[in-house]
Amino acid sequence: MPSESEPEVRTIAGVLRGRREAGRTVFRGIPYAEPPVGALRFAAPRPAPGWDGVRPAVAYGPPPPQPAGFGASPGATGDDWLTVNVWTPRLDPAAGLPVLVWIPGGGYVVGHSGLPEYDGGRLAGSRTVVVTVNYRLGIEGFGQLDGAPANRGLLDQVAALEWVRDNIRRFGGDPERVTIFGQSAGGGSVAALLAMPRAAGLFRRAAAQSVPGTFFAPELAADVAAACAAELGVRPTAAALSAVDPARLPAVGEAISAAMAGRRERWGQITHRPIPFAPVVDGDVLPAAPWRALAGGAARDVGLLVGHTRDEHRLFSLLDGVLGRVTREQADTALRMLAPGPDGARRYRAAFPGAGGEELYELVNADWLFRMPSLHLAEAQARGGGRVHLYELTWPAPGLGGALGACHGLDVPLVFGNLGAGQPAMLIGDPPSPAAEELSERIRRAWTAFAATGDPGWPGYDAEHRRTRLFDTPSTVTAYPEEASRRLWRDHAFPALPLLAP
Repeated sequence: MPSESEPEVRTIAGVLRGRREAGRTVFRGIPYAEPPVGALRFAAPRPAPGWDGVRPAVAYGPPPPQPAGFGASPGATGDDWLTVNVWTPRLDPAAGLPVLVWIPGGGYVVGHSGLPEYDGGRLAGSRTVVVTVNYRLGIEGFGQLDGAPANRGLLDQVAALEWVRDNIRRFGGDPERVTIFGQSAGGGSVAALLAMPRAAGLFRRAAAQSVPGTFFAPELAADVAAACAAELGVRPTAAALSAVDPARLPAVGEAISAAMAGRRERWGQITHRPIPFAPVVDGDVLPAAPWRALAGGAARDVGLLVGHTRDEHRLFSLLDGVLGRVTREQADTALRMLAPGPDGARRYRAAFPGAGGEELYELVNADWLFRMPSLHLAEAQARGGGRVHLYELTWPAPGLGGALGACHGLDVPLVFGNLGAGQPAMLIGDPPSPAAEELSERIRRAWTAFAATGDPGWPGYDAEHRRTRLFDTPSTVTAYPEEASRRLWRDHAFPALPLLAP
């Protein structure tokens, strides 16, 4: 029998039993689609089958196949990768609370919803339902294969949103007030969903944090998939790869990433990071790159909150072992490969005359990968007739000796309020300072207010005033502060990245 500590809810598929934690009701590991294995390997997701009796929903589902390492967690084992988790302050179908649906990041190759930094309890508070989602990664989710639909990871996200539409009222949520949000690859997924006809009507608002500009043309994605298949000695088809154990595929993606520099003339800019997988502008699942789609009005009826951190690339420089010791050759290579236009390197040096090689290296990497794609998404939404709010996180992370500034990923613990849990907690410091707690509370209020009303608490962005919320201590509203970078990139379109050599 259900109890106050072990509440139950009836979904379309069957009854779930969750648990009470810190004043919220939590249901974990809820399947929204069948396991994508066997005959469903590399197929579009299918709704999860129903069950009899009461299904325990107290443990996270297993993560999709991925390499072990930064951002990953072994979690549970098994092939039931496609699950959601729900935190609700009121398990009442009449509550009508706004809903936040989190899409985790991780470069489209690592990460899952069971990481401790994604616990939704503090963000849910007393007035919001929070949902977190697993989706297929790497080759399973984004490899461009003959005999398989493109962008299976994105199709998984659509299936999760359909589950939310059909079930969230039973958890106290309002299916007419769903906001998707995500960071890094999760932010790129949010941008893609804004441009996808299959996702239309499944959410009312979207918050895109640190949106990457990497979207692939089909030819480039197919060439990367072919290289992965060649590592295994099979053809790049769904049929051939379906015979390969899913646990083997992440290592193949890692091997291709490690050897990407040798394919620079063929694959271009993605070899610099390296980035083997990303959403594919295939003309069907994703008809156009998000910037083009939004400028054309594809999301004019969806409220958008978008932004980035000031020092997006410093974390990657630390992980790459070059923080504080970037060579002139590395800076020159980054400028040559990433700066926009045929004379982009010269223009960067002219725009930042006092910058040394390391500062230019950090700037052009941050601008190419996250800062300018995020800004351009805001500008595209405004051009397309939609409402958009822009922010930049400028508060410097005190952890790790303060070396990383306002780096990539710093927004995640601040948005969720989990300042002492998971790997991002190392950015905050132990114990979290009162300033960190106050800033996190302010950001959480902005995100939940946006989900509830569409207004995060500062004016919308437009091309004339470029009003931007700077999250810091204290926070302010000002014109977009990265003006030199904005001017350098204002004519860039962020098209799908091509295959350079046929």
